Amino acid sequence: MSVVVRVIPCLDVAAGRVVKGVNFLNLRDAGDPVELARQYYEQGADEITFLDVTATVDERTTMYDVVRATAEQVFIPLTVGGGVRTADDVARLQANGADKVGVNSAAIARPELLDEIADRFGAQALVLSLDVKRRGASWIVTTHGGRAETDIDALDWAREGMNRGAGELLVNSIDADGTKAGFDLELIAAMRAISSVPVIASGGAGAVEHFAPAVAAGADAVLAASVFHNGELTVGDVKSSLNAAGVMTR
Repeated sequence: MSVVVRVIPCLDVAAGRVVKGVNFLNLRDAGDPVELARQYYEQGADEITFLDVTATVDERTTMYDVVRATAEQVFIPLTVGGGVRTADDVARLQANGADKVGVNSAAIARPELLDEIADRFGAQALVLSLDVKRRGASWIVTTHGGRAETDIDALDWAREGMNRGAGELLVNSIDADGTKAGFDLELIAAMRAISSVPVIASGGAGAVEHFAPAVAAGADAVLAASVFHNGELTVGDVKSSLNAAGVMTR
């Protein structure tokens, strides 16, 4: 069975603006999220992912406004992550136009959250977001936007997340994030080997030739941020390079 691979621009949003850094540090402004989302939609993006990277209480309302404004203009699935702590948060995001939610830190603190969201909204609405860091010969998950390390093995946590109802794994390599040196292919392959749900590869995209190897390693979808925000690549460029490598896109 050949998989049709999705290309997903990711917008890291802080205080209503898109930001970008390297390894989650030194964030700088990259533009208006609604404007960028519309631009990517017009370029042929299959989905848009918003991550509220400073999901503190005072930024909350901004994110709902951004999601609502985007959903009014962009007619592809929207995934929103950052600060989702309860099933009611999911209901509120969906009421503002989100199709799926990404959950990370709150689920690590309280894994039952995954069951609650999956039971109420279905697996298709729940993305387990993993910010993964290499430690020795294996990988661990981190929380709080990559700032806090845990001792939880990333593959074990992915398995548990799927058992609790996650319908997709968004696997972000903290080591590769923003470096533009290419995706962490070993990590993608390890996740693919254990996963019964789609794997979204994130972290490290810097050139068109980085995307096909991620798919070959096992990604069902490829996610990138700064290469799109900086105008270095369009969604069309990425799809053309994937097609040239024999990968089907939408």
